[in-house]
Amino acid sequence: MKKVAFIKVSTITVLFASIIMFFSACQKDDDGFTGLASPEKIETRSQPPSVPAILEVPAGNVVSFHVYADGFQVYIVTENPTGVFSWVLKAPDATLYGNSGFHGEVGTHYLGPTWESNSGSKVVGTRLQGVTVDPNAIPWLLLGAVSSQGPGILDGTTFIQRVNTVGGKAPTTGANSSTVGQEVSIAYTAEYYFYQAE
Repeated sequence: MKKVAFIKVSTITVLFASIIMFFSACQKDDDGFTGLASPEKIETRSQPPSVPAILEVPAGNVVSFHVYADGFQVYIVTENPTGVFSWVLKAPDATLYGNSGFHGEVGTHYLGPTWESNSGSKVVGTRLQGVTVDPNAIPWLLLGAVSSQGPGILDGTTFIQRVNTVGGKAPTTGANSSTVGQEVSIAYTAEYYFYQAE
C-alpha cells in the first residue's frame, strides 16, 4: 500500500514540476516575447539590411531589435504660409510584430515618431536621411534616436532604419481650402531595424 502511495506522490510531483516549468517558459521576458516564441526571438536578432549607402548606420552600432510593422500613415490637410494646401503626415499608427507573418505582437509605433515595446521601453527618433526605393511606397529612412527609456529592448537605441516599405503614401489630390483639417489613414507595412552602440 505504501509503495502505491509513493508512486502516486511521485507522479503528482513530476506533473506539478512539469506544469511549473511550462508556465515559467510562457512568462514574458523583457523583449515582450513569450519564452515559447523562439522563432520570433531569433528573427529579431538579425544582420543589418541591405540599404542604399546613404541609409547605412555608422560603424560601432549593431542591430539590437528587428520588427515588422502593419498599420497606417495618418495624413492631415494643411495650408502652408504661402497658401499651398497639401497632405502632411500627422503620425504613424502601427502594430509591431516579431516575424514577417505579422504574428507575435511586440509593440506599437505612434506619434513622435515613437516605437514602444510591450515591456514599456521606448525610443523617439528624428529623420536623418530618406530614399525612395519604390515610387508607390513611402521612403526608406535612417533615423537617429532623440531619446530612449526603459528598462527594455529599446532603451539605449542609437539609430533606426525603416526599410522594405509597402504603401503608406499621402494622397495626391483632395487637399484644398474646403478640406483643411481633414484626415486620412493610408495602410502600410514596413520593417524597422533598431541599433545600439557596441
